[in-house]
Amino acid sequence: MSSERTANELVAEKPQESELLIVTGLSGAGRTTTSHALEDHGWYVVENLPPQLIGTLADLVARNPMSIPRLAVVMDVRSKHLFESIRESLNALTAAGVKYRVLFLEASEPVLVRRFEQGRRPHPLQGSGRISEGIAAERELLAEIRSSADVVLDTSNFNVHDLNREITQLFSDDGPIVLRLNIMSFGFKYGLPTDANFVADVRFVPNPHWVPELRAHTGQDPEVAEFVLEGHGTQQFIEHYVASLEPVLEGYRRENKHYATLAVGCTGGKHRSVAIAEELGRRLSALPSVRVTVAHRDLGRE
Repeated sequence: MSSERTANELVAEKPQESELLIVTGLSGAGRTTTSHALEDHGWYVVENLPPQLIGTLADLVARNPMSIPRLAVVMDVRSKHLFESIRESLNALTAAGVKYRVLFLEASEPVLVRRFEQGRRPHPLQGSGRISEGIAAERELLAEIRSSADVVLDTSNFNVHDLNREITQLFSDDGPIVLRLNIMSFGFKYGLPTDANFVADVRFVPNPHWVPELRAHTGQDPEVAEFVLEGHGTQQFIEHYVASLEPVLEGYRRENKHYATLAVGCTGGKHRSVAIAEELGRRLSALPSVRVTVAHRDLGRE
C-alpha cells in the first residue's frame, strides 16, 4: 500500500547556496546509475576523486557558486586507507563550515550477489574468496560512514528505472524537495530493521493471534484492522505518536534530510504492526511536503 500527495500539493524549498553531495555505498548498489541520473538533472558529477581533494573542490565551488551550483562527488571507498582519508576530509568540511550531504547506497546480500553474477564480474574485495565474503568485508568497512549518512537508500527492489525515479524525487529540480517517509511493519522475532530512524513497539495492543477467527487473517484485512485499531489505548497511541513526529519530520525537511524510515513492530509482523503501520501511513501522508510509502517486511513469513 502506498499513500502519496501529488507534486502539485507540495511546496518546494530549495537551498539558496551551492550544494555538495557525497555519493558512496556498496559496490553493485547503483552508484553508476545514480551518477548518470544526477548528471541528467544538472549536477556536476566528479567520480573517483581522491578524498584529499574534496575540500579543494568544495572551496572552488564555494568561491563561485553560480559556476557549479550543484556538485556531486562519487566516492568508491573500498580500502582502509581511502576510508580514513574520506572521514578526515568530511571532518575538515564540517570544521570549515561547508554544508554537504551524504547519500549512501546499499542493497541486500542476495541482490548484490545476483547482480555480480549476472554481470559476470567479481566483487572488488572478494579476492580469492566468494562474492558474499567481499560484500561482508565492504559492508563492515563502510559501516561508520553509513551510520552518519543523510540519506540511506536501499536499492534491493529497484531496477535502473526505479532508481532513476528515486534520484529524481530526492535531488532534481524537476520535482519539489520532499521528505520521503518509509513506514515499515516488522516482527520483533525476526530482528529489528537495520535502517530504521524510528522504532515503534506496538506489542501493548491486544493480539488478534489469540482470537481464533482472526488468527489466519492479517492486519490488511478489515476485521483485523478494526480489532487492532479499536483496542485499548491504540487510538491514543497513534494520535500522540503522529503529533510527536510532526515537528521532527518538519525539522528533517528543513535540514535537507530527505529520507527516513519508521519501523512499527509487533511479535510476528502479521497483525498489529501491519494495521497500525497502514493507519500511520494514512495520517502522516496528510502532512505537507511528506511523501509516505508503507511496506510490510515480515508479512507472509509465518
